[in-house]
Amino acid sequence: MKGSVVISLFALLALASSVASAYDPSPLQDFCVGLNDTKLGVFVNGKFCKDPKLVKADDFFFHIMPGNTSNPLGSQVTQVSVNEFPGLNTLGISLARIDYAQYGLNPPHIHPRATEVLTVLEGTLMVGFVASNQNDNRLFTKVLNKGDVFVFPFSMIHFQLNVGYGDAVALSSLSSQNPGVITVAKAVFGSTPPISPEVLTKAFQVDKNIIAYLQKQAWYDNN
Repeated sequence: MKGSVVISLFALLALASSVASAYDPSPLQDFCVGLNDTKLGVFVNGKFCKDPKLVKADDFFFHIMPGNTSNPLGSQVTQVSVNEFPGLNTLGISLARIDYAQYGLNPPHIHPRATEVLTVLEGTLMVGFVASNQNDNRLFTKVLNKGDVFVFPFSMIHFQLNVGYGDAVALSSLSSQNPGVITVAKAVFGSTPPISPEVLTKAFQVDKNIIAYLQKQAWYDNN
């Protein structure tokens, strides 16, 4: 498993240097630990930099607790972006821990600002992503076991489903300090205000009653 995690991290670093630099800022200093006090720092990409002389080792440390999977999806994503971990500021990377109950699903979603490398730490996951219209919306899917690594290309719709006999845990590494997430079903059917039924009935080629039913659902956010 350690070898797979190392591979995942090397892949993440490569992605961060080649992809994220076009979106996240390139550091102009050794580090820029983010803080919210406007009187004590310089504003950089949505965050103020802590005075380097006041930075400590704890600014580069974060402990991830297991997520609560007692929800309709049976999964919980614990994000560790710059908002949760200020030491990531300007470094162009972030991560997340994903916990899955048996049959738990991390539903189809998009990271609008990142490529993702997923490493399975425990359990068995069926994962996949769908290519764009340019590539005929091809589905790429695979069953992963402990120690396996899979990459979801930049901004592609992707998912993970626990198909094992027990709980599962995965580590997600992302090529942005603030990758964002758009859960497809929630965004389409749970938007505020709602998307016009005329748009959705025509787009999905279904009866307006089906659209009305979907828009009334309480779409759960596992992030």
